[in-house]
Amino acid sequence: MQKDENFSEWYDRVLLEAQIVDDRYPVKGFSVYLGWGFSIAKRIVQMLEERLEEEGHQPMQFPVVIPEDAFQKEAEHIAGFAGEVFWITHAGENRLERRLLLRPTSETAIYPLFKIWIRSHADLPLRMHQTCNVYRYETKATRPLYRGREFLWNEAHTAHVDYEGAERQVRKGVEIYRSVYDRLGLSYLLLKRPDFDKFAGAVYSLAFDTWNPDGKVNQIGTVHELGENFARAFDVTYEDEKGVQRHVSTTCYGMGIGRTLAATIAHHGDDHGLVLPPVVAPKQVVIVPIPFKGSEEAVAAYSREIEARLSGAGVRVVLDDDDRLRPGEKFYKWEMFGVPVRIEVGPREVEERSATLVRRDTLERSKAELDGLIDAVRRLFDDIYRSLRERSWRRLEEEIAEADSLDQLRAYMEERRIVKVNWCGDPDCAFKLKDEVAGEVRGTLWERREEPTGPCIVCGDAAKEVAYVSRTY
Repeated sequence: MQKDENFSEWYDRVLLEAQIVDDRYPVKGFSVYLGWGFSIAKRIVQMLEERLEEEGHQPMQFPVVIPEDAFQKEAEHIAGFAGEVFWITHAGENRLERRLLLRPTSETAIYPLFKIWIRSHADLPLRMHQTCNVYRYETKATRPLYRGREFLWNEAHTAHVDYEGAERQVRKGVEIYRSVYDRLGLSYLLLKRPDFDKFAGAVYSLAFDTWNPDGKVNQIGTVHELGENFARAFDVTYEDEKGVQRHVSTTCYGMGIGRTLAATIAHHGDDHGLVLPPVVAPKQVVIVPIPFKGSEEAVAAYSREIEARLSGAGVRVVLDDDDRLRPGEKFYKWEMFGVPVRIEVGPREVEERSATLVRRDTLERSKAELDGLIDAVRRLFDDIYRSLRERSWRRLEEEIAEADSLDQLRAYMEERRIVKVNWCGDPDCAFKLKDEVAGEVRGTLWERREEPTGPCIVCGDAAKEVAYVSRTY
C-alpha cells in the first residue's frame, strides 16, 4: 500500500482499518467518527480548548438553529453562504412561521446575544469559543474529514472596544492555532486570502494551508478580522468612558478538527498506516508478549509488570495479550493504528529484566533496562515528535516551486506542486489563471512580504505581490 503513489486508496484503507471514520453512513457527506479516530480528535480539541481558555475565551454552546431573519442581517455574509444552507421549514406536519437554518457558521447566532451581553466598555473584551458541528451543503465531491456536509470544528468569537484591539486578537488567534499545529508536528503556510476569497463579511481573512500527498492543499484553520461589519449589522454597541455609544470591533476564527486530523494522518503516515505524534495517540505504547513454549507465564507476568510501571508514570499503554493473534499480526495491527512505541517482551527480556523498543516512525529497535524504561520511552516520544515535525516542514519546502510563465505553472500544477507566482493583484487575472491551469490563487504570506521578481504571470503588467497557487479541497 504505497501512500505517495496512490494516496486516495491508501487514505481510504487507513480510515477504515485504523478505525478513524466510516463514510458509509446513508446520507452523502456525513461520516461517523470511530473509536480510534474520535479519541485522536478529542485530544486535538482538548489541546485547542486549553489554549483558548488560557487566553480568556469562555467555553459556550449555542443552539444549532439560526432564525432566517437573524441570518439575513449581514448582507455580504448571507450572500457568501446562501447556496450552502440547510433549511428547516416544518415541525412534523406544521409549516414553521419563520424558517430556521442549521448553522453554517455562528456569527449570526452569536451577535444577537452579544448585543444583550455588551453594555459598556467594562464588558470588553468579550471572548468565547465553542466546539460543535456545522452544516454546509457542499456541491463539490465530498471526502471524509477534508470536505463534508457536516463537520466538527471549534470556533472562537471576540468583541473589542476598537479595531486595534481586534487586530491584537487576530495575532493572538494566529498564535493559539500555531501552538496546536506545532504540537502536532504539522507544517503550513499562513496566507492572507485575496479579497475575492475572504470570509463573507470580513475585512480580511488569514488561513493556514498545509500540503497533502495528492497535491491538493488542505485549509486547516482560518482567522478573520471583522472590524465593525457584523457589529453594525446587529447594532452591537457599548458606552465608552465618555458616555458615547460606539460599535464594537470583532474577530472570529475556526479550526477544522476533521481537517486537522486529516493533515496529521496525511503528513505523518507511511505505507504501514498511521504514525501518530505521542501527544495525541490514544495509546502511546503497546506491549506485545512473545512467549516461547514453557515461558508463557513468566512472559505474561513480566509484561504486566511493565504495563503497571508505564501506566503509573502516566503513559497511555495497552498490553496486547490476545492469544488469538500471532505476534506478527499484532505488529501489523498496531503499526496500522500508529502507536508511537512498541515494546516486545520475550524470554530473553524476562531474563535480562529489559525490554525491546520499536519506534513507529522509523521502525528502529533499541533496548532498555527495566529500571530505565520510563526515561527511555519518554526520550523516544521526544525523538519521534522532532522527527515527524522536521520531516513535515522539509516536505513542505520540497512541494513549493516558482513559475514565471503560465506554461511553467501549468506543468507544476500537473505535478501537484504549490507554486509561487508574480501577481498584479487583479481578481480577473486570478480567475483567468484558474481557468488556464486548474489552480487557485490561495493568497500571500501574512507575516512577511515577498517582493515580486518580474511582471504578473497572467497579464504581464507590473506585479504587486507574490501569490501562492495550488489545487485545493
